[in-house]
Amino acid sequence: MNNKQFSALRKRLEKTQKQMAQLLGVSIKAIHSYEQGWRSIPMHVERQLYFLLYRKFFGKNSVDPCWTIRACPKSLREKCPAWEFHTGDLCWFINGTICDGVVHTSWTEKMKLCLTCDVFKQTLAKIDP
Repeated sequence: MNNKQFSALRKRLEKTQKQMAQLLGVSIKAIHSYEQGWRSIPMHVERQLYFLLYRKFFGKNSVDPCWTIRACPKSLREKCPAWEFHTGDLCWFINGTICDGVVHTSWTEKMKLCLTCDVFKQTLAKIDP
């Protein structure tokens, strides 16, 4: 996520920089730095921002689960935390999910795949028109 995307998504949430800082548990100076491009947006901040946007615009479980959209085989599905915790609409939020048969352990690695996935694309289409 870059500074312009961060700023646009904060505005999509209709939050001031101060309110965003409170929601994300960071200082207002950090928000200024993210939006000016002086500091990169940390993975945990990006993740939290997407979660807040998802809940605001989708509510709870309003997207088909990932295992349905991706036709995930039962053998992988049963090993995946998204299946175990019934969060197929939030698979992109949960670390350790098994996508394309591989566990992606870092947020950066995971997001590269998520940005190409129909499950996450549905989320982005709604929160970032």
